[in-house]
Amino acid sequence: MVTKSTATVKKLAREMGFDFCGISKAEFLEEEAQKLESWLKKGYHGKMTYMENHFDKRLDPTKLVPGAKSVISLVFNYYPDQKQREGTFKIAKYAYGKDYHFVIKKKLRQFIHQLNEEVGEVEGRAFVDSAPVMERQWAAKSGLGWLGKNSLLLNKSMGSFFFLAELIIDLELEPDGPVKDYCGTCTRCIDACPTDAIVDNGMVDASACISYLTIELRDELPKQFQENMEDWVFGCDICQDVCPWNRFSRPHMEEAFEADQRLMKFDKREWEEITREVFNEIFKKSAVKRTKYEGLKRNIRFVSEKKNEK
Repeated sequence: MVTKSTATVKKLAREMGFDFCGISKAEFLEEEAQKLESWLKKGYHGKMTYMENHFDKRLDPTKLVPGAKSVISLVFNYYPDQKQREGTFKIAKYAYGKDYHFVIKKKLRQFIHQLNEEVGEVEGRAFVDSAPVMERQWAAKSGLGWLGKNSLLLNKSMGSFFFLAELIIDLELEPDGPVKDYCGTCTRCIDACPTDAIVDNGMVDASACISYLTIELRDELPKQFQENMEDWVFGCDICQDVCPWNRFSRPHMEEAFEADQRLMKFDKREWEEITREVFNEIFKKSAVKRTKYEGLKRNIRFVSEKKNEK
C-alpha cells in the first residue's frame, strides 16, 4: 500500500507539471535546529522579525499538521525564455509573470483533490513559501538537490531557477534519500555577491542581501549599499546567474509565468517615470506588488541617486 501510494504521488506530481517530486518522513529537523538558532542570534534575518516566531513549527511538521507522516517536496520551473533589455533597472526573474503563490497553490489544491480520489481520504496542508516551513531543507532531505553556498537548493539537471512547494500529509509514503553536494570548491556565488551577503558556506546575512533590501526592508535603504545595487530594484539573481549549474536551466512551460512585454522593454527613464496606474496595470497579479508602488519608487530612487552622483 505504501509503495502504491508513493507511486501515485510521483505520478500526480508529473501530471500537475512539477519537474521533480521528493518525499521525506515528517519528523523533527534536528540538524537544522542549531543552524537556525545561530542564524537568528547573529541577526542575519534583519528586520524580518517573523523569522523568530514559530521556531518549533519551522522544525517539526507535525506541529503544522497534526498526525503528519510525510512531507512531499515539489519543484516547479520558472526560468524565462526572454530577459529584460540591457542597461535597465532589473527585477528578479521569478517576478516576471503572475505571482507564483496563486499559480502553484492552485496546482497543490488540485494535487490533494486527485490524491484523495486515487488513494482515499488524506488530511494535510499545502505550502508555497507561505508558512513557517523550511522548504529548502525538506527538498534537500528528499533528494531534490543540495543546498549551495548561496543557501539555495541546486539541482544537477536544472540549476536553481525554480519554486519549491510542499504538501504535509498524514499518509505514510516511502521516503527518498538526500544527494551529495556538487558545489565542490566553486565560490562563484560568494565572489559575485556585490554586498558580501554570503558570509559562509550556505550562510547568508539576509540583512545585506539585495533581495531583502528591495523587498522585505520597509525603512529607508542603508547608504552603505548604494554603490553595490547593480541596478536591481526588486529582488536579485546575481548568485544564481553566475552559478555553473544554471547552464542547465531551460525555459518554463507555464503560461501564467509569461512576462508582460511592456515590462521586458522598459528602459530606465520609463522605470523612473512609472505612474501608480501603470504599476497597478502591469503588476496587477505580480509578486512585485509586495513592495507596493511606493516601495518600488523608493528602490528606483535609491539606485538612480547613486548613478546621478557619478
